[in-house]
Amino acid sequence: MNQALIILGSSRSKGNTRHLVNTIFQNKNHELIDLNEYHINYYTYDNLHSDDDFLRLAERMVQHKHIVFATPVYWYSMSAILKTFFDRMTDLVTIRKDLGKALKNKTLYSISCGSDGDLPEGFTIPFEATAVYLNMKYGGHFHAWLEHGEIPPEVHEKMATFAQNF
Repeated sequence: MNQALIILGSSRSKGNTRHLVNTIFQNKNHELIDLNEYHINYYTYDNLHSDDDFLRLAERMVQHKHIVFATPVYWYSMSAILKTFFDRMTDLVTIRKDLGKALKNKTLYSISCGSDGDLPEGFTIPFEATAVYLNMKYGGHFHAWLEHGEIPPEVHEKMATFAQNF
């Protein structure tokens, strides 16, 4: 229950965001879900999604104290695959309220990996607002970039501080 659940939403399963996550959690007890390995339908108002994996993943979310969403920065926002997952969280306040209520007091974190150290204004709002809406705590955000496939030295201290949450 105390291990972190990382939900990786990147078009490249072995890309920079995954490298960042692996580095942060290298000595931490965690479970990683790569959304590329699952089928998540887009949200629809008629809630006809019995043939996808969203609710199964939501059931895994409630088994963890810390839920970490990791995404590259795509066009100033989270990735499309992660946005689809976030849109489906509507199911947790409509058709599976029990799962939504079970997220209360859990802590949501976010991690992003971009092309530089500047995070677009407002990037963290969907994560922060989702935590509030689901009565979760927002534990914060960590942003980094890679240079030639490596995490720059100036990022390591901030990364170590962020990793202390887990």
